[in-house]
Amino acid sequence: MVHFHGNGEQLLDQRGFGQALGDAGLGFLAVEYPGYGASPGSPTEAGLYSSAEAALQFLREQGVKPEDIVLSGRSLGTGVAVEMARRGYGARMVLVSPYTSMVAMGQRTLPFLPASLLMRDRYLSFDKAPHIPIPVLIIHGEEDEVIPVDMGRALGPRFPQARVVTVPGARHNDVLERGGQEEFARLATFALDGT
Repeated sequence: MVHFHGNGEQLLDQRGFGQALGDAGLGFLAVEYPGYGASPGSPTEAGLYSSAEAALQFLREQGVKPEDIVLSGRSLGTGVAVEMARRGYGARMVLVSPYTSMVAMGQRTLPFLPASLLMRDRYLSFDKAPHIPIPVLIIHGEEDEVIPVDMGRALGPRFPQARVVTVPGARHNDVLERGGQEEFARLATFALDGT
């Protein structure tokens, strides 16, 4: 599993997630973005995509088969995962707390500003989704206070093969942890065999 983390996270925060996936029988590679953690540079949409693609190319050079790669994104990272899938990487994809686009997020957050004109980093997952044929699992908390659950629900039908699971009572940062290990187990099972 190649994981793209959220905006409020960094590479070192992914250790527990990676360990849990390893315990479930999955390999794990987390990608750091420019300007996050100890990584130099400034975070831009193009920069995040470049880092993600470099990690996927590294796996290819190590002999990891394309059909063995599962893309995983959480929050901000869902837009990165979607773009990598659009570029032909990954056999399956898991999106946790996805947004339809950063433009749509900007319009919700600051409705009085013309987000479509002001936003440079757009992450247009809603527009890209119909062109991504791989199976997709979307997990979204019903009480998400950062990215509304209706964005995950709207994104799901745009993919040719997607299943949307909403988690009652879950917020943005506890969606996989809410209700014990059920959602994590769902994610791991999907990553292993697509079910």
